[in-house]
Amino acid sequence: MESFEQTAAQYEPMIHQIIRSLNIYKNKEEFFQLGLIKLWECWNQFDPEKGNFLTYAYTNVRLRIMGELNKSKRHEDRNVVPDEEYWHSAECSSLDRPLEEKIILSYCEGLSKNQTIWVVSTFLYDLTTNQMAEKYGVTNSAVKEWKRGALTRLKSTIKER
Repeated sequence: MESFEQTAAQYEPMIHQIIRSLNIYKNKEEFFQLGLIKLWECWNQFDPEKGNFLTYAYTNVRLRIMGELNKSKRHEDRNVVPDEEYWHSAECSSLDRPLEEKIILSYCEGLSKNQTIWVVSTFLYDLTTNQMAEKYGVTNSAVKEWKRGALTRLKSTIKER
């Protein structure tokens, strides 16, 4: 029998025809590779006394591709990937955190208004010093003072609890 490279070149159109007949339009290259692998297995296992290689190869390659197609369909059915709209709504819902805000504000008792702004902006809204300074129209130094005072008071408050 001829080499596998010659066999693969000869039966490549058959694999493409199987892919087209099964209406495979996603991941064609993967299914083609599966077909080539199965063709190689058929080439190694074929017994000329039992029949025609073309029939043997066609049947086995088609069954292998159909099996993988069914497997990927089952995987697709069982594992739903949310669309963009889901991720947008999930992102928006995470911004609404009333419980977290209450917990953070409970630690802010005894802090000045600006220190409370620093705590909430930092831990709830994840703002940087530059962003806070820009948002509240103050200098970076002022925001750093809020931070220093807030941290000092928070440390003493936590030690007391």
